[in-house]
Amino acid sequence: MAYKVLKKEMLNPTVFLMEVEAPLVARKAEPGQFIILRIDEYGERVPFTVADFDREKGTVTIIVQIVGKTTRDLAQVEAGETIADFAGPLGHPTPLDGIKKAAVIGGGLGTAIAYPQAKKLHQLGADVTVITGFRNKELVILEDELKEISNKLIVATDDGSNGNQGFVTDVLKKEIEAGEKYDMVIAIGPLVMMKFVCRLTEEYNIPTMVSMNPVMIDGTGMCGGCRVIVGGEVKFACVDGPDFDGHKIDWDSAMKRGRMFAEHEKRACEEGRCRIGRTNRAEQ
Repeated sequence: MAYKVLKKEMLNPTVFLMEVEAPLVARKAEPGQFIILRIDEYGERVPFTVADFDREKGTVTIIVQIVGKTTRDLAQVEAGETIADFAGPLGHPTPLDGIKKAAVIGGGLGTAIAYPQAKKLHQLGADVTVITGFRNKELVILEDELKEISNKLIVATDDGSNGNQGFVTDVLKKEIEAGEKYDMVIAIGPLVMMKFVCRLTEEYNIPTMVSMNPVMIDGTGMCGGCRVIVGGEVKFACVDGPDFDGHKIDWDSAMKRGRMFAEHEKRACEEGRCRIGRTNRAEQ
């Protein structure tokens, strides 16, 4: 079964949105879950968080940053074309029931994962503050969409090019010190960003959830590639998560594992071939 791409939209120079016709996945998908896709029969299995879904239309939206060989190849797929596999939903939905006032924080592409969680909280009647951070204003994504589903939206940039300079931790600390009392902080983005958000919220004793997205292969817990250490125990992000208590994550271990395959990915991009010698889409 092939899955048709109904919509493709560039959100910034390196990030694109893709809406895929996948009715069985859309029927069960919830915020926090992910899918694993293969572009074609020779492609690798790559996980992407569900950024949105429409049960009536039977569609699932993913948002992708072009960083490696497979994401580069996926960027060549246009609306009207198909991809081979689109499996999911996988992982546990984010536990959002009972949250009354939350700060949802997205760093860079993590904003795409933060969006469905903030949207669901808004639908549940929670007071939602969304804080997003980007390197500069050209990289900002989903600003209009987030305005619609949040009580307060604060977009910060590292260089201040959007008129609001600072890191998400600076913004969160300012909000807390101004008297905002959150019963949950949800942080999604680069590991180092989530680490420092968790350090800050520990100081104020605010429960904090993070979304862990390490290397995954099968999405069933069998390969062990997505293991993370939580509270001194080994967990698998694909079946135990991807959401965990951020105050229990071994951040140093997670960041070390995140760098393990950087050289392999670089070589794959340079060679433009998968390890069994098949050519990539651009060469077919």
